[in-house]
Formats: sequence, C-alpha cells, structure tokens
Amino acid sequence: MSTRTQRVLLAVAIVALAVAAMWMQRSQIYLLTLCCVYLMANFGLNLTVGYAGQMSLGQAAFFGIGAYIAAILMTKAGLSFWMVMPIAAIVCFAVGLALGFPALRVQHHYLAFATLGFNVLVFLIMRNEEKLTGGTFGIANVPRPSLLGLSLDSERAYFWFTLAALCGLALLLWLLLRSPWGRAFAALRDNPIRAESLGINITAYTLFAFAIGAACAGVGGVFYASLVQFVEPGTFHFATSLLMLLAVIVGGSGRFFGPVVGTIIIVLLPEFLRSSSAPSLQFMQKWYLVGFGVAVVALMIWLPGGILSLADHRARKQAAP
Repeated sequence: MSTRTQRVLLAVAIVALAVAAMWMQRSQIYLLTLCCVYLMANFGLNLTVGYAGQMSLGQAAFFGIGAYIAAILMTKAGLSFWMVMPIAAIVCFAVGLALGFPALRVQHHYLAFATLGFNVLVFLIMRNEEKLTGGTFGIANVPRPSLLGLSLDSERAYFWFTLAALCGLALLLWLLLRSPWGRAFAALRDNPIRAESLGINITAYTLFAFAIGAACAGVGGVFYASLVQFVEPGTFHFATSLLMLLAVIVGGSGRFFGPVVGTIIIVLLPEFLRSSSAPSLQFMQKWYLVGFGVAVVALMIWLPGGILSLADHRARKQAAP
C-alpha cells in the first residue's frame, strides 16, 4: 500500500470517527475524548521512550502539572483556555528539560526509578499543598473553552475540538520525526556512542527528548482538566504513568501509530469488557480487569514489539527457510 493511500485512509477514518460521534451516547463520546487526551501524552512518551530510547515513568506527573496549571489559572486567575495552554506547555517543557539531566548520567531501569521518584514527588505536592491545589478535595468548576464565539461546553463539540487538536499535535510530531531531529533521536536510541562519534550532541537531544515529551503531556493535561472539569491528585498517581508506558509498549514503541493502538486498548478495552452485554462475555462484568491483564501479558509474550510489530513478525516467518 502506497504512502498516499495510507494518508487518504487515515483522513477518511478520522472524518468517519468525527461523523459517527453525532449518533453516539454521551458516555461513549466522553470515552473517545478521554482517549484523545491520553493519546496526546502518549505521543510525547513515545518520542521519549520509543524514538530517543530514554525510559520514563514520570509522564503522569507532567500530565498533572498541565492539568493543575489549567485548573488554577482558569478558576483562580480568570485566564482563558487559550492563554493557559501555551503556559502549561512551556512550564512542562522547562521541567522536562530539568528532568532530562539525570538521563545524562543514568540509563535504563536506573533512569526509570529516577523518573518514578519525580512522579511520586509531584503527586505528594499535589496532595499536600492544599492552599494551592486543593489537596484531596481538588479544584472544581474548570471551564471549557469557546472557539470563535462558539461554546464547546457540550460533550460532542468538545470531542470534535479535542480530536482536531490531537491531529494538529500528531502532525507536528510527524514532521519533527521526519526531520534531522528525528534521525538524531533514533541514532541516540540505537547507539549513543556511535551517535556522538557522528557529531550528534547527545546531551542536547537527550534533554530535548524529555522536554518535548513533557510538553505534549502538559497540553494533554490542559485538555483533561477542561474535559472532566474537576482536578484531583489521584488521577496523576505513578500508576497512571505505568498505564501510559504500557500503552506505548502494547501498541508498538518507536512506531508512530503505536500509541494510538495502545491507548485505544488501555482506555477502551477494559470499559468494553465491563459493559459488554454479549452472553459469551457477561462474566467479564465482574472479571474484566483479570481478562484485561491476561490479554496484555499474553500480548507481551507473543508480540514483545507491540501489536504493530505483527506485520514484521509475519514477514520474518515467511522469509525464514
């Protein structure tokens, strides 16, 4: 299949999804919007983990920083969504840049523990600094934006807005990964020593991998705050970082559409198993988390490269004598 055909099919799928939302229930639209929001953060994590090869278990912290910046500035300072979004992106970019420094000295599971510690630290600040974050009571009444005078308060309108924003963010990342920056990130992942010998500034690219991934999560956090209109610390626990990393790995780490497949599975599959009315799946209403866990473990055993590696797996089998 040619690249042009793939792009046409992708555009048709996006338009079909947007049109299908006109006949969906509110709960279904909410889940799709939530999927888009998490996908913003997971696209950034895929850049950090999949393309730059830097293990991170702190993505939920940046997601939460973006959400709290939105909640605080929109409810207490009266700023608009359009002013808050770039502020959250810049703040998360700066914090991600600072967090990238440990990646210059430690790698792999040591780096994962360092970013995990950062996530726990941010979570504790969100929970204990009640004057700023509201503590466990959270911050309520986060408004939704308006666009050219049109209100986006309805679930359907906000979904269309979020889907359009997700497509814009994905396009920017696509262009970045097809630029010399993307090739430098791949070289950094495959062999840092060889990359440095070729003149690639591994310090700068390591820092920027964290910073750009963090900025994507911050933008996703802003959209999340306006979606649920209530922000509290429990959503940004390190368990959320694990789920985000799982989504990237299940879909296919280092593959552009890997986070799309992984996020759909992580967000929508448990809900489908829980609410399924099919007679053969009714037992899953009580055991859906067990079924979800077994499915993920089986996938990692037989397809460790993620679902999108299935085509490569088949090609290797066919090429084998």
